[in-house]
Amino acid sequence: MEVIKKQGKHFVLVHGACHGGWSWYKLKPLLEAAGHKVTALDLAASGIDLRKIEEVRTLHDYTLPLIELMESLPQEEKVILVGHSLGGMNLGLAMEKYPQKIYAAVFLAAFMPDSTHMSSYVLNQVSIVCIL
Repeated sequence: MEVIKKQGKHFVLVHGACHGGWSWYKLKPLLEAAGHKVTALDLAASGIDLRKIEEVRTLHDYTLPLIELMESLPQEEKVILVGHSLGGMNLGLAMEKYPQKIYAAVFLAAFMPDSTHMSSYVLNQVSIVCIL
């Protein structure tokens, strides 16, 4: 009898502000033990990413490591994006740019941009409330 092994998914874990890929240290091995591929990346100037914070001027700059990862994926590969906190903004940007490479997106206590406005809309609204 032939045993068919179920193909695991590729999870891309995106950390929140003031964190790094290290923040997923408990979840990553659990997903891997369940047979999934897991990438816990460091966004620009975070974790072990060597860019200086002064070099990160836009959301796009901050998201570059995720964008580069998405670019490097084979055309037929789809990932499950998981974003925590501010990482939801990075997910929104990746979803706009690479919808064909995303199986699902999970916003874990995260900013969640809508489909009508630019990704920065949510942050602009938070800034307005803070000023008032």
